[in-house]
Amino acid sequence: MNQKEEIMARILQCVPNFSEGRDKEKVEKIVDEIRKVEGVKLLDYSSDPTHNRSVVTFVGEPEAVIDAAFNACKVASEVIDMTTHQGEHPRMGAMDVCPLIPISEITMDEAVELSKKLGERVGKELGISVYLYERSASAPTRENLADVRRGQYEAMEEKLKQEGWAPDFGPTELNKKSGVSAIGARPALVAFNVNLNTSDVEIAKKIAKSMRAKGGGFTYCKAIGLLLEDKNLAQVSMNLVDYTKTPVFRVFEAIKREAMRYGVTIVNSEVIGLVPLQCMVDVATWYLQVDDFETNQVLETQLHD
Repeated sequence: MNQKEEIMARILQCVPNFSEGRDKEKVEKIVDEIRKVEGVKLLDYSSDPTHNRSVVTFVGEPEAVIDAAFNACKVASEVIDMTTHQGEHPRMGAMDVCPLIPISEITMDEAVELSKKLGERVGKELGISVYLYERSASAPTRENLADVRRGQYEAMEEKLKQEGWAPDFGPTELNKKSGVSAIGARPALVAFNVNLNTSDVEIAKKIAKSMRAKGGGFTYCKAIGLLLEDKNLAQVSMNLVDYTKTPVFRVFEAIKREAMRYGVTIVNSEVIGLVPLQCMVDVATWYLQVDDFETNQVLETQLHD
């Protein structure tokens, strides 16, 4: 395949989150299932022991991506036991969430249909309850992952039986070992965390609330406050679901100002997984106050033409 053919290929991205971030052997078993699938390229994976969570990013031909995601989910259901899972990050299942992101030559509608295909396989073949979310949601109440996951794993046994919360695929009885999975199509997002020089998690929760649209913050920012026990730091953990409309630098500066109210400063920040180049270019140009800077002025972008 030549370079032009690669550029024009149908490419789907998948970023599943698994509820294991401490046992490297288990994580490798899951990731190996992705490596094995022809037509798929593993781009990145990282684990956080405090969150007890791993995020994997891979791309490829759409059908191959669906096969890889299913295979990874199957192994996750075998090696992860949700009845004993503990971690700071909200979760409801072994493969907690599995977003599909159209990259090239594939529409969002096509990604939605592929998410339904994956969800049906997970439900039928693995006996795991599946909620469709984001653009794939079967009802407005299921669009927001936070609403779907509210109550976390511990509440799912009852939630699956509640009116309006029957799963889109799979059983209404909780698979106690594997929990529940959310699967859906969505645009690319930026997973961005800010650590504060305090162990008071209530401060992080108050700041997170102020970042969310409902708290008077940003429309495209989803935020929660967590305590990183191993570092004894409070964290504002976020998903920026449209970085073009809610830029990273603007959220960072807002958190800095909110933290000052409580006599707290920022220790550092972190990006989880991969991030679009344009997002980081926007950050650099804003802080450096560079006028009319374009991504194609980055040397490396010209080397791949």
